[in-house]
Amino acid sequence: MELDSRIYVAGHRGLVGSALVRELTGRGYKNLIVRTSAELDLREQEAVRTFFEDIKPEYVFLAAAKVGGIHANNRYRGEFLYDNLMIQTNVVHQSYVSGVRKLMFLGSSCIYPKHADQPMKEEALLTGALEYTNEPYAVAKIAGIKMCAAYNHQFGTDFISVMPTNLYGPNDNYDLQNSHVLPALIRKCHEAKEAGARSFVLWGTGKPKREFLFSDDLASACVFLMNRFTAAAIGELVNIGVGEDIAIRDLALLVADVVGFTGRLEHDLSKPDGTPRKLMDVSRLTNLGWRAETPLRQGIERAYEDYLAHVALVSA
Repeated sequence: MELDSRIYVAGHRGLVGSALVRELTGRGYKNLIVRTSAELDLREQEAVRTFFEDIKPEYVFLAAAKVGGIHANNRYRGEFLYDNLMIQTNVVHQSYVSGVRKLMFLGSSCIYPKHADQPMKEEALLTGALEYTNEPYAVAKIAGIKMCAAYNHQFGTDFISVMPTNLYGPNDNYDLQNSHVLPALIRKCHEAKEAGARSFVLWGTGKPKREFLFSDDLASACVFLMNRFTAAAIGELVNIGVGEDIAIRDLALLVADVVGFTGRLEHDLSKPDGTPRKLMDVSRLTNLGWRAETPLRQGIERAYEDYLAHVALVSA
């Protein structure tokens, strides 16, 4: 990508999209194209067609998606399937029609089977049953991967699919019902500390293990791949992660320490655990020359700073 290339970041106000904007801006890219969902509903085929015809982006980062944690994925199963299928189908197809030079599709580690061998290699895709609670989201993301691969095969496009592990960082969603586990823990610990509570509640047993990647590290990896590799060189997809995981209970204790909550941890065993373990095999990305740089504690500290700013903004 040249510094004056027309680069469209779809989903620029979300966790991933905002990190991409920070990374690209910091590297000197000066022709970023963004639209809010109110300005451009990516689920609407005609609106997306008109946008690509008028704006003619050269590069596309497809970070727009309907996302959430276990509760949101399981409760809004139809919305997660429909919205994500429509968003990615419209953007990928119009990128082909309008002659976009390169597109990057952002997927998720939930595409892999529930009981995939750990750490999960890219080759594990479609080798077993998915975790039920996030199956609609996973099915949509798998369709996006296969669509990019199919367009590359039939039309000679250069559409790259990357699978990030669990993400956290600035502009995360801190809603207790619909957020991912780490931002939810940050909010729970902070509110428990502010209320002088003796404990806070963790969903499930806390035994499942998860891997966490700071959003700015993801953005760094995405720009690295877009600038240096073609889809043919990478393969159908490439994992992006840190290659290490942590039990949810240990994560909760770490968050509590960062936040300064000194009470005890209790478990709500009526809530689901989800997939027992989701650790990414990142050897393909490592061999290409990229590694994550942000230690988990440091990332949580930065995420907590963002949450405090978020709370102050809401209270203002």
